[in-house]
Amino acid sequence: MTAGPGSSSSPGEKLVAAKTIEEAVSRHAPDLMALPGVVGVAQGECDKLPCLRVYVIEKTPELEQKIPSRLDGFPVVIDVTGEIRALPEKSGERQGR
Repeated sequence: MTAGPGSSSSPGEKLVAAKTIEEAVSRHAPDLMALPGVVGVAQGECDKLPCLRVYVIEKTPELEQKIPSRLDGFPVVIDVTGEIRALPEKSGERQGR
């Protein structure tokens, strides 16, 4: 994961700042989604400011350690959602209609 000024970073981590929350989400979502237990990543609002929201099945010490508190200068919030699954399609309905 990359980090910018004012963000938490691991040793050896590249320091490249995203300009917008959208860029930060795009840049970090693949790495965050690769973590076991992470089911989603989105942009959100925290105290009326943009932030990254990381959705997890269960908040564990391992995930809290692996998910930084800031990325590219934006706060990161962990939300427990449980497992996220697609709803089954209702019989007789077709997607896109």
